[in-house]
Amino acid sequence: MSGEKAFPKVETLQALGSDLAGTYKASRSEAVRKIDPGQLAQDVRKLEDDGYVVIESLLNDEEIAEIKAALLPLLGHTGRNAFEGVNTQRLYGVPEKTRATDRLIEHPRILALLDRMFLPNYLLSQCQAINIMPGEEAQYLHSDDGFYRVPRPRPPLGAATVWAIDDFTEENGATVVVPGSHTWPDGRMPGDGDRKVKAVMPAGSVIFYPGTLWHGGGANLSATPRLAVTCQYCEPWLRTQENYFLSMSKDTVQAVSEDMKRMLGYSIYPPFMGMVNGMHPKRILDEGGPS
Repeated sequence: MSGEKAFPKVETLQALGSDLAGTYKASRSEAVRKIDPGQLAQDVRKLEDDGYVVIESLLNDEEIAEIKAALLPLLGHTGRNAFEGVNTQRLYGVPEKTRATDRLIEHPRILALLDRMFLPNYLLSQCQAINIMPGEEAQYLHSDDGFYRVPRPRPPLGAATVWAIDDFTEENGATVVVPGSHTWPDGRMPGDGDRKVKAVMPAGSVIFYPGTLWHGGGANLSATPRLAVTCQYCEPWLRTQENYFLSMSKDTVQAVSEDMKRMLGYSIYPPFMGMVNGMHPKRILDEGGPS
């Protein structure tokens, strides 16, 4: 009938797994197109060989100051156990509390790596600020996607960034990584004989690594705090660490970029994972659905 919307034909099981959306097709970040392919290839090689890449000075002094000004008044709560750090201030649910850190979550250099690692419509799993205070002990080494009970070795199911808002030094708790540990099998844990590297880098830099890499926060032996923001991501078919549908208001989600909306879960993993009443979740935002 004239005027009726035509829907894609689904006549095979294979077709059911394709992108069936009419209006809200799966998409990639446009900003990624601006990344130099040679630089991206270099980042990917470093990631594949060592399991991490440090990218220095992505933020300028003004951006660093803005992020610190937004986060420091919100900090205060310290960790509840040795893993969180009893002398470490942690701020969860950062995307609801400030827009200053959006540039970290959706930085094109990071999204370019995620585009190479994951399926389209990958998700933001969590974003938190971590302020390691003087006297904090080293966090025990771990892998971030170890809570997904899928045997190793395997491709990573998640990935993470740690952004240095303060300088990361040998003394103040720079993130410690174990090069090559992203390929280890089940049961293999870091030992005294394994090389460990501190991610020493100036403020405004970032370390990116897959969720299979063994790492941990360093001990802060200095007299000053060490502030960082960590953003973690996962495949679009996995459960995220933070439930952003509850922790973020509809008004906040409407205010963020399309890249952010997609990573917050206002997207579909084909054919229909993430749907609302059989429709794309962005209709709730665009057509005035329930808050």
